Amino acid sequence: MEFKRALNRLKKDVWALVSALYILGVCGIAVFAYQLAPDATRFANQMLLSIHSKPPGFSCHVLTIPRNAPREDSNFFTGSRNTNEEIPIEEIRWSEKEIAFKRYGNATDYFETISFTQFSKGTQRADIERLYLQEKYFLFGTDKYGRDLLSRLIIGSRISISIGFVAVLISLVVGVFLGALAGFYGGGVDKLILWLINVMWSIPTLLMVIAITLALGRGFWQVFVAVGFTMWVEVARLVRGLVKSTKEEIYVQAGTVLGFSQTRILVHHILPMILAPLIVISAANFASAILMESGLSFLGIGAQPPMPSWGGMVKDHFRYLLLGKPYLAILPGLAIMSLVLAFMTLGNSLSDALDVRR
Repeated sequence: MEFKRALNRLKKDVWALVSALYILGVCGIAVFAYQLAPDATRFANQMLLSIHSKPPGFSCHVLTIPRNAPREDSNFFTGSRNTNEEIPIEEIRWSEKEIAFKRYGNATDYFETISFTQFSKGTQRADIERLYLQEKYFLFGTDKYGRDLLSRLIIGSRISISIGFVAVLISLVVGVFLGALAGFYGGGVDKLILWLINVMWSIPTLLMVIAITLALGRGFWQVFVAVGFTMWVEVARLVRGLVKSTKEEIYVQAGTVLGFSQTRILVHHILPMILAPLIVISAANFASAILMESGLSFLGIGAQPPMPSWGGMVKDHFRYLLLGKPYLAILPGLAIMSLVLAFMTLGNSLSDALDVRR
């Protein structure tokens, strides 16, 4: 009954629905990132330096020259490794057996030539135009290395969504376990866990994450573990207080009188009653984890290049704010802001919807 009532309240909250749909959309984009990204190479790391820092809507012709190195098959989760050479061209001239092309950005009239046989035996002009010459369109432009900015943003969403899920999962497992023990058993167990909570609480979160990251090494999974193990404190404090108050309820005391074990009372009768506040704090922690990962990537100790991260993209291009190309830093910044805002809005709406006093 309470669940249906809360669901009806959420349905009436327009901002909650918009936030939930946006979060689901970003999650879908993260799952199907390499199927949606225009550049499906691993980490969208195809560099075309001659067309670096181009504005949104830029397009040019790209000539693909095959190489003898074996090409890996495309993978759903990791994309593909492109061993071919891609050359942005500004002008092309055809003859019977070869192509003369001028590279994009070449200020001189210098033309390079390549034979049709470089592609494969029996290749004709029509085959080259169909298979190896294409016009690439960059909706959000290119970054300072000539990579497709839209593709980097799409694949970078995986980092933010993953860090949120893993960090919240770790914080819930550790926080609920320690908080439930402290609140239910009290005494020396409560004092020991409360001392540990206070010690962790006194250390600035960002400094703790940096210390753990440096101890474990810089990388993708190290950040997940570091952020997760610094966010359990708030969960533990919340669970401890809720369990201490809930165990005084009459129905819990009745379970003790009936001879139920302490584990059964805690797991089946107390923890389900504190589920609503846990959902709310998990939404807030999800947003905090995204911000923390972005900050670590900006500092250079988060996800390492060439892996795309929204915080790392801001770090790479924040100087362009003063160089006439602010979109290179603004677009990933907006991605971070919008996702955090969606989680915070949804968390506030869940707090109102799950409030039994309303």
